[in-house]
Amino acid sequence: MQPPILIKGAGDLATGVALRLMRCGFPVILSELARPLAVRRTVAFAQAVFDGACQVEEMRAVRATVAEAQALAAQGIAPVLVEPAPADLHTLAPAVLVDATLAKRNTGTRIDDAPLVLALGPGFTAGVDCHAVIETNRGHWLGRVIWQGAAEPNTGTPGMMAGRGAERVVRAPAAGTVQPLVAIGDAVADGDLIATLLPTPDAAGETPPAIAIYAPFAGMVRGMIHPTVVVAAGMKIGDVDARAERAYCFTVSEKALAIGGGVLEAILAARLRAP
Repeated sequence: MQPPILIKGAGDLATGVALRLMRCGFPVILSELARPLAVRRTVAFAQAVFDGACQVEEMRAVRATVAEAQALAAQGIAPVLVEPAPADLHTLAPAVLVDATLAKRNTGTRIDDAPLVLALGPGFTAGVDCHAVIETNRGHWLGRVIWQGAAEPNTGTPGMMAGRGAERVVRAPAAGTVQPLVAIGDAVADGDLIATLLPTPDAAGETPPAIAIYAPFAGMVRGMIHPTVVVAAGMKIGDVDARAERAYCFTVSEKALAIGGGVLEAILAARLRAP
């Protein structure tokens, strides 16, 4: 088998990258947190961490060990490793490492982690801590490969969709766990109760009352965090789409595909440049 492509992160954007690469015949391995923070779970291979396996469009992912990863990737299945140790990742000897954690900062990726190291979005400088950066900000530069310099700074504001920006993202009003009352793909009206948040006990051990979370406008639930994940105040926990197209909830977004195209371009360009 050809050396794999290792993707750090298995959220919706990382999954879009993985799908584009797998469709072109590249063996792909992903890594994720033990409690993934993915909100768009119907289009994220991170869901395999919770369920053992999942499918996004025509591609399948399974939770796997490092020892199982190479064989699965060779079969066109995406193995998802749960918080693997750096030494374990080193044994995979990836030809390409893609940092798709979207942490908005570098959490430890180095330019010498693989022959080709790519990073998505802000927090990285091409030529310093990776070989190339892929632009993730919606707009004219989305998906562009940057060989020198950095992506656009983090705006802190989600891109506009159907005239909705920051308001389409549902955020945790306090620390705790979210109990969804709707499923991804459900239609909601403005002000509908979509979840409750069970706050973390306070310093005295008392648990504050549950907090109701309402739909910010009419649309369709596009994302909802897994109920086992402990969230911090202000964390993204849901996504409502004003376009109300149910198919959009179960297919990879144009943004993820554009970014995946940038990753594919960078890999092929690097191979052409190689002596």
